Amino acid sequence: MKILYDHQIFTTQKYGGISRYFYELINVFNDGKDIQTKIPLRVSNNHYISDESLIKHANFFPHKEFRGKYRLMMEWNKIAMIREIKKQNFDVFHPTYYDPYFLKYIGQKPFVLTVYDMIHEKFHDLFPQKDRTSHHKKLLVEKASRIIAISHSTKKDLIEIFGTDESKIDVVYLGNSMFPKSNSDRVINLPQKYILFVGSRNGYKNFDRFLKSVASLLLSDKELYVVCAGSGSFKALELKQMEDLNIASQFIQCDVNDDTLASLYQNAQLFVFPSLYEGFGIPVLESFACDCPLVCSNTSSLPEIAGEGAFYFDPYTETSMQSAIFKVLNDKTLRDQLVLNGRARLKKFSWKETAMQTQNIYENLLK
Repeated sequence: MKILYDHQIFTTQKYGGISRYFYELINVFNDGKDIQTKIPLRVSNNHYISDESLIKHANFFPHKEFRGKYRLMMEWNKIAMIREIKKQNFDVFHPTYYDPYFLKYIGQKPFVLTVYDMIHEKFHDLFPQKDRTSHHKKLLVEKASRIIAISHSTKKDLIEIFGTDESKIDVVYLGNSMFPKSNSDRVINLPQKYILFVGSRNGYKNFDRFLKSVASLLLSDKELYVVCAGSGSFKALELKQMEDLNIASQFIQCDVNDDTLASLYQNAQLFVFPSLYEGFGIPVLESFACDCPLVCSNTSSLPEIAGEGAFYFDPYTETSMQSAIFKVLNDKTLRDQLVLNGRARLKKFSWKETAMQTQNIYENLLK
């Protein structure tokens, strides 16, 4: 069986959950004999596909790092992609994002669409009016042969927002890519006692409420810090908020690779995930893999994925968030129990299982 993936997410992301998802899928498929994969990718700055073994076995087209304009990179890759689609030398097409460019070329070949979340629909005010992502997503959802939703929460949102036929949707969970080293040595010099925040701080990630919720905890314990991993340096508005709350000196931002991020999880007092919405929430699995106590929102997919491995709060209420963080921070027995629960919960998720279920979807389309 031949599966054709496209260039989209490998052009737009250097790092990121979606490109990681397809990288892991292809990696598992490479170990078997039932599926051949191909991505006609001419140029890319994506970190994951720099893996030489993946390039060799996944039948990537030759590609190289690109230093020009993003739009030019996208056009070059799209041209290569359209040329490959026209050859019709594949059984199933699986686009990696929502650009519908391929519809006029795909003919009668089936295609599978993965829907990662409904953020553009639920938080449309965060995106420019000219953003066409939601429109394109809806079009592809209507035309796809099968739809993969990465959680039951996302499936529910698809049905409620787009009116998608439930029978057309398969729920396939993601896996864990975080495998920390056995020792927990600190990779970078950090305070002994800190709360961890991971990833983007924009909009629905709820960083503003998080700031306010931890302020009193930081003011009452000058040895406690917050470490923010990824998403670049603090913006001027964020720094002003911290200064207004008198906690700026207790916030640290660092950009990290996987090894450093694992170390941050391993050495944190706890990881706080205050997001208003997640389609899945890969950091949940990362925290479990690193034995880091998880305190997170009780919204969207997070309870579904985290189960008993998390201590929950209402992300719309600062007092609820503050109370939950304070409780876990000051109760070692609870932290230890959350770690044990997280380990058990993590066993339910693997990329091999993700790939097996995805392969079944492909095969059923060809029956």
